[in-house]
Amino acid sequence: MSTKIAVLSGKGGTGKTTIAVNLAYTLSHKYSVQLLDADVEEPNSHLFFDFNDEMREEKVSLMIPKVDPEKCTKCGLCGQECQFGAINVYDSGVLIFKNLCHGCGVCSLVCPENAIQEVPKELGLIRFNKTENGISFGEGILNVGEISGVKVISKLKQNYENSDVIIIDSPPGSSCPVVETLRGIDHALVVTEDSAFGLHDMETVITILQEMGISYSIIINKDRDDSKNDKHTKIFEKKYSDSIVLRIPLDQKIGNLHSNGQLFVKEYPNIANQILELYQHIIEEKRSI
Repeated sequence: MSTKIAVLSGKGGTGKTTIAVNLAYTLSHKYSVQLLDADVEEPNSHLFFDFNDEMREEKVSLMIPKVDPEKCTKCGLCGQECQFGAINVYDSGVLIFKNLCHGCGVCSLVCPENAIQEVPKELGLIRFNKTENGISFGEGILNVGEISGVKVISKLKQNYENSDVIIIDSPPGSSCPVVETLRGIDHALVVTEDSAFGLHDMETVITILQEMGISYSIIINKDRDDSKNDKHTKIFEKKYSDSIVLRIPLDQKIGNLHSNGQLFVKEYPNIANQILELYQHIIEEKRSI
């Protein structure tokens, strides 16, 4: 059975994708790996790999209501039952707010006149490929202007393969797309930076993980030696010291490699070894549950 690991952060810019792609590459030398980029608003994990196979694409659509004005009696029942406020009924007719619709289908079910049918609205797409070093890769891409990537993420996750490890590069933050990403996950790697903002936003994600009963580990990216005496750092170290499993140093060389789409673990074998040890710990924890 695959071990599913989500890499997430409380805010953007902490190095979530950096960890996800380097984790996938490192583990691919010993295990079969699938990497899914669920940051559907701006997926960029693909920038770090070369691909061999032809890409496979699949559109993602949402079924939204369409009202037949000849059958509609404007009874208002559809609007009353819509918990998202996506459909309102007026004397002049029915108004549908497509961006608010979640495609639940309740309106068509409760309509006594069968005046509502569902039609597809394209939200984005998912696509799949294989890297030249054998990693199965998938990503979701949300269409410009769409307000929620939950449906695209859900569709992406329906394409799990029977790999030893599945790594999901999660959206940043702690909103609905993140919660959707975390469903069914075995372990979460929370990436943070040693700053007041980074640590504060990290705690919002940890709260979600605790409520969902998902085990987690903390990775500190851009770790600074001169921050050890900062007030917020001392509080953080005292509260989460047992959960910190890896520190990526604030190193200009790592930054240069990343900016050029290169995997830093190729130049830092000591960090690659720490990643392998981290994964072994995750496997052992999963077996003990």
